[in-house]
Amino acid sequence: MPSQENEELVRRLVDEVVNMRNPDALDELAEGQFAKLALRWISPFRSSFPDFRMEIVQLVAEDDKVVGHFKCSGTHRGDWLGFPPTGRRFENVDEIYIFQVRDGRLSSAVGVEDNLSRMRQLGIGSKDVQAQLRTSTESLPQAYRTWYRNWYRFQRTSPHPEGLKRGRNPLQCLVGPFVTDLQNR
Repeated sequence: MPSQENEELVRRLVDEVVNMRNPDALDELAEGQFAKLALRWISPFRSSFPDFRMEIVQLVAEDDKVVGHFKCSGTHRGDWLGFPPTGRRFENVDEIYIFQVRDGRLSSAVGVEDNLSRMRQLGIGSKDVQAQLRTSTESLPQAYRTWYRNWYRFQRTSPHPEGLKRGRNPLQCLVGPFVTDLQNR
């Protein structure tokens, strides 16, 4: 499949699935297992940030890979990673994703999100994060245990940059640099 068509898959994922909130488009854009995992990962985020939007800054495609740089914004209206809603917005948070395309459909993705910036804009500080890290995922409501499990499966569809290890708390992967950054100030 030409690189331009691969780029269009990612563009449609952002426009149709994320921004227009049409999860049915995943069936056409992504392979079965990846589509299911992506939906289970996106849905809880949408519950936390109902007005969540992604803006495509740049897409670069080569062979069967598409790299996307996105700017994301949303208002914290529901629990996110165990943090209660703050009512605050995050704006223009950078996200970079590398998508794999197989047989004309998205088959996996790995990404890096600037959760430090997102948490700062939401008013979630290092003490809040450290308290949450001490909380076992088993003490969180079922919805969050499900989110963690789905996040882990989503990340396992392709190699994770840090080499996600079995049993590692996904929250630590997401906010570990945030805690380290604030402790080193």
